[in-house]
Amino acid sequence: MKNTELVIKSYGAAEEDPAREKNLFKTLLLLAQLTGLNPQPRLPAGLPSWLRVLLQSLACLHSLLVIVTALQFGVLFCKTTLAILPSGELQDITDALTIMVIYSFATYASAYWCVRAKRLQRHFDYINAEYRHHSLAGVCFVNSAYASQWTRSFSTIWFICCMVGVLYWGLTPLLLGAHTLPLFCWYPFDAMAAIAYPWVYATQLFGQVIVGSSFAFGGNLYVTLCLLLLAQFDVLYCSLKNLDAHARLRSGATLQTLRTLQRQLLLSDASCELNQYAMLQEHATELQLLRRQQAQLPSTQLSDAARAALVDCVRHHRFILSCAEELEALFSPYCLVKSMQITMQLCLLVFVGVSGSREVSRIINQLQYLCLTLCELFMFTYCGELLRRHSLRAGEALWRGAWWQHAPHLRQDMLIFLLNSRRPVQVTAGKFYAMDVGRLRGVITQAFSFLTLLQKLQDKKQLGEL
Repeated sequence: MKNTELVIKSYGAAEEDPAREKNLFKTLLLLAQLTGLNPQPRLPAGLPSWLRVLLQSLACLHSLLVIVTALQFGVLFCKTTLAILPSGELQDITDALTIMVIYSFATYASAYWCVRAKRLQRHFDYINAEYRHHSLAGVCFVNSAYASQWTRSFSTIWFICCMVGVLYWGLTPLLLGAHTLPLFCWYPFDAMAAIAYPWVYATQLFGQVIVGSSFAFGGNLYVTLCLLLLAQFDVLYCSLKNLDAHARLRSGATLQTLRTLQRQLLLSDASCELNQYAMLQEHATELQLLRRQQAQLPSTQLSDAARAALVDCVRHHRFILSCAEELEALFSPYCLVKSMQITMQLCLLVFVGVSGSREVSRIINQLQYLCLTLCELFMFTYCGELLRRHSLRAGEALWRGAWWQHAPHLRQDMLIFLLNSRRPVQVTAGKFYAMDVGRLRGVITQAFSFLTLLQKLQDKKQLGEL
């Protein structure tokens, strides 16, 4: 079946039915390029060969600098932790260990996305080429433009939040006018010397930028891909709801018949249902406009049109499942390391916040990191939960329409489709556990178990000193 979306350009007013976007990932690609997480950017075709080589070399050097800088701080804070261990000062140890965990993950994340850059670009190209902008032509429709607008806004806001959090920590000494470094760590030379201090400070500030950008990019990418998949499920479910209406439209039904169907599916109080869609909003089709555009297509038999519509929905479902498989392949190893990093970081941040000093700037810094960590954990688990639950609602969408009127022609195909749609779409952490609300509870429980252990060690040390 030829996808009618390629022929029918508009289902309603411009504010309800924006045009299709050619690139859904412009914001993400721009952030990746600016932060050194894309060592092989796609350059314009008209550039001279020498300029192309120069720009590609600069991008690779930028990515290498990001990875080496994050690795350097991970090693330095590992040495700092080992140097503090003999003292037995839990507050200093947990301070150094917290920053070591943060920079170790920043190193892993930066290297991971640089290695996966080509595969990620291919996945973006596949989605841009194959994603459905509209549901099937019928008496109501959804448009996926809202989801892409939402993801762009979210990506910008989350990136700004991450950068503000890390830069406040990095700029605190400058704001207070103190001759100190943002991060206390071991150096093989005198970092406070007049010659070395500006360079060390600039390096630490650049390291903080790397931490913010690497954390922001992973979260932005995960949320963007999840929300776009949710939007595609919404498009599929609206198409299934309009299966009968689309078949009648293709078979040449009158406007009066279509208006009756529209009242039954959309405008009747009996058919009103909350939370049919996860991301998109349903609109009534302008039937006269649609009928004029549909007149350009050849008319078909009702049974053939219904079967062709179901085949189109099956193809769309296969596209969604292939995107979900790639999402799992991209994020399964990343989420495994991310969940371990969040568990350790939550435990250490809460312990330092409870047992550490009461300086105002220090408390603000700790609260910022704690809030960002909790938000990131919620993003990964809640989006995974939404995706898992919403991927199982194909049967509900079918029962909203009158597909049963075509049951003699669709029965076997419908049963196969429903069986295939019963498998949930989910993202796992290294194939060990799903990233859902259950994992949210598990991470918080583990973090506070470790916190209790640290507090007992501190109480035991204080009793020994007495």
